[in-house]
Amino acid sequence: MPRFSIIVPSHGVAGRLSLALDSVLAQSFGDFELIPVCDGPGAPAASVAAGYAERDSRVAPVHSPPAAGLSGARTAGMRTATGAYLLFLDGDDTLAPGALAALDARLTETGAPDPAPEPTPAAPATPATADTPGTPGTGAPVDVLLFEHERTPWWDGEPANPAAPLLARAPEGAFAPAEAPWLTGVQLPAWSAVYRRAFLAEHRLAFPDGRFTDLVLGALVMLHAERAAVLRRVVVRHLLRRQGSRLNQPGPHQAELLDGVELVLTRVAELGVPAERSGPLFEQLFGAVLRTAAHPTRLPAGMRRAFFRRASRLYRHHRPAGFRRPGGSLGVQHRLLAAGAYTAFRALRGANRAVSAAARRVPRPRGLRTRLFYRRQLRRRIDPNLAVYCAYWGRGYACSPAAIHAKAAELAPHIRSVFLVEPGQEHTVPDGVDRAVIGSRRYWRLLARAKYLVNNANFAEGVVKRPGSVHLQTQHGTPLKTMGVDQSTYPVVAASTGSFTKLLGRVDRWDYNLSSNTHSTQMWERAFPGSYEHLEYGYPRNDVFYTATAEDVARIRRELGVPDGKTAVLYAPTHRDYRSGFDTGLDLEAFCAAAGEDVVVLLRAHYFYDRGTRGGSGRVIDVTGHRSSEEVALAADALVTDYSSIMFDYANLDRPVVVYADDWEVYRETRGVYFDLMASPPGPVARTPEELARLFRDGGWAGEESARLRAAFRERFCEFDDGRAAERVVRRVLLGEPPEAIDPVLPLAERVPAPAATTLVRS
Repeated sequence: MPRFSIIVPSHGVAGRLSLALDSVLAQSFGDFELIPVCDGPGAPAASVAAGYAERDSRVAPVHSPPAAGLSGARTAGMRTATGAYLLFLDGDDTLAPGALAALDARLTETGAPDPAPEPTPAAPATPATADTPGTPGTGAPVDVLLFEHERTPWWDGEPANPAAPLLARAPEGAFAPAEAPWLTGVQLPAWSAVYRRAFLAEHRLAFPDGRFTDLVLGALVMLHAERAAVLRRVVVRHLLRRQGSRLNQPGPHQAELLDGVELVLTRVAELGVPAERSGPLFEQLFGAVLRTAAHPTRLPAGMRRAFFRRASRLYRHHRPAGFRRPGGSLGVQHRLLAAGAYTAFRALRGANRAVSAAARRVPRPRGLRTRLFYRRQLRRRIDPNLAVYCAYWGRGYACSPAAIHAKAAELAPHIRSVFLVEPGQEHTVPDGVDRAVIGSRRYWRLLARAKYLVNNANFAEGVVKRPGSVHLQTQHGTPLKTMGVDQSTYPVVAASTGSFTKLLGRVDRWDYNLSSNTHSTQMWERAFPGSYEHLEYGYPRNDVFYTATAEDVARIRRELGVPDGKTAVLYAPTHRDYRSGFDTGLDLEAFCAAAGEDVVVLLRAHYFYDRGTRGGSGRVIDVTGHRSSEEVALAADALVTDYSSIMFDYANLDRPVVVYADDWEVYRETRGVYFDLMASPPGPVARTPEELARLFRDGGWAGEESARLRAAFRERFCEFDDGRAAERVVRRVLLGEPPEAIDPVLPLAERVPAPAATTLVRS
């Protein structure tokens, strides 16, 4: 059997799972099996884990449904584990370099050879108690090895090592837990120890249901263990999530803490644990209870009194004989809890409530009159049938917000929809669509009262997320370049981003975030850490790639001025953070001359450089000012781009894509990217103008190799776009239909994209 079985639940952390798995596989000690636990075969983490399993036979993924929770995921991993010792990681934790070698050495040093196979689970167990602790014997295996861990701030700050003070006073060698009664297991998470698998099976110890599963298992392990040891070294680096610990989040689940406390204290009574050992355990358990009871927001208002009264009953029933309360304010809380004095205890929470209220102060729009007006509107009730939309900070009626707006008019006509635009962009909104100008009094009134707020960027800094409102972030592309907080390590980008704190404040308003592929889901999770729900529905703006007809394509080409019979090449370079102003990066007239007489270019600059004009000379047509990049894409027979996210959208059309990467190394170093585009491009790659022209002159742009690369790219990045994304969004967000009622995504092989114009010519 392997020395270690390392079990890694991955729910909600697919974007960082690879970091955890890499940290294990990079260990110098290799006698282990690695068990990632994924939600199911189609879950985002499943594809990540499957890729590792293909490359390394030690990786053996298993599945556990999200409804089973963290305890269910760990249990699923334990069922398949064959290692002598179990080690648990969260999916966004990492093992420190050399950790497994250090654990193995310490287990050997404390007299733990490879344990014998575990007993039959049905065999009766005779647990150790503090009255008759197991006497460490020569060569007897250690049941649990406790170690230090590092809590790493998700953003900035010094790591902390909270286990170090607890373990510092422990005996040097193996010891019976009664010799270190302060090590109760309550204050150490499951990923701060390794457990002998046979020991857990013998005593039928497993993770209980609920959110406080670590607290319960840790306490039960230390109650039953005969031999323990400590390793005074950081083994696990635990990433503190931006949303904070799930244990501290408010909700009725906080009552589960008392379930766990009662389970542990009942076991203490059954085992007859003496007061000198049960006292520290009792104090630590009720320290956790009092932290919850004293926190003004963890428990819903209607549950606080009931929680306190049940805790008081447990306290009185299980208080060890001779237990001495701690001193100071904590001792006061103990006395009030023992007396069941809820009214007096509630009075102590007043200061905490005041602090919490101060933290809820929100930013306000500029200008005294505007601020006062907006604050008055915020006091009015939310309009349940009002939705506001915005795209590209108000540049016009475009992108996924426009597509959702149009579908809402069809499927949810009872919802009044208003599109927000900058002054001067009113003309971009189609006739019959209600619009409001950003900054106007009506704009602030709509934002204060709307139930639904839809944006592909972000609303203004001062917009308040009201309870009951629903914010949908649609995004506006698949990320190749780093986004959000991932930009912080790239100085050129970070300097222009502004405050990451404010950015994350905007993220906190999101209830839903759209994704067009699993890659995006994972990167959004990293770049924009928040508590929103991912909607893997595809991008509504891309629906038209599957609903447009041949006649639509021909009409758009005529409107853009593409001559009949010509091959229209859409050239769409992205923004360069290290440049000021727009530079095509390519002599387009020279390219046309070298590529062949049938080629014309549709120039689509990044929207940062939208000058609101359209036109061109010769064979170059500037379509930067056209309101819809989707229509421009439909008109094109091929796409030439560098690193723009338009390649991911255009791939839905299954038309040739050529990557012009003349400065890839510079772009990668200054902006940062999530994967190596040169290793998995959507089509042929040209590094010079001559190479690019040659591809079109010789036909390589549309050859067999181009088709092969495009097929692989589409398989990876066109995962959820099937022409029905807008419908799924409207049904889920605006109509409130449950996830299971939403139609599944059509398989890629069954989709039929809009035909290219070249097909019309050849027919």
